[in-house]
Amino acid sequence: MKKILVVFCMSLFGFVEINAQVEYKVITSVESIVSSGLGRSRLISANEEKNFEEFTSTQTEDDNTRNKSKRGEIRVKDFDETKLLNFFNLGGIRFQNIAANDAVITSKINTMVTEGWELAFVTSAVESDSGKGDGQGIFITRYIFKRNKQ
Repeated sequence: MKKILVVFCMSLFGFVEINAQVEYKVITSVESIVSSGLGRSRLISANEEKNFEEFTSTQTEDDNTRNKSKRGEIRVKDFDETKLLNFFNLGGIRFQNIAANDAVITSKINTMVTEGWELAFVTSAVESDSGKGDGQGIFITRYIFKRNKQ
């Protein structure tokens, strides 16, 4: 997603207009909260761009044709997958695993900052065990970065 930002700066010569394009990048951590350590936890970063308009249809009262985008066209095949540890093991919650995940995620954030990215937003959600027999759950966090496009 691109956004044009126009900034006016005051200088000795008056106002100067600076045009800067801003780009965004989303990194997602998915951490398993499945008991017994059976889940998978990863840090995911797409390396290819997709244009949402190619997969968007507009629904109206007169035209409610369903969106015919193919899943294979939407999928990203060029991405980084960094292994993280699950929150639980057979003994229960594993605090060392949480600390290890924090260290790996911090390393990714610090690397992106050195590449000129700024952490702009963080949002998270959880889908947890809903009772006997569910056995599923994830903790997902999206890190949204931005930088001026070169």
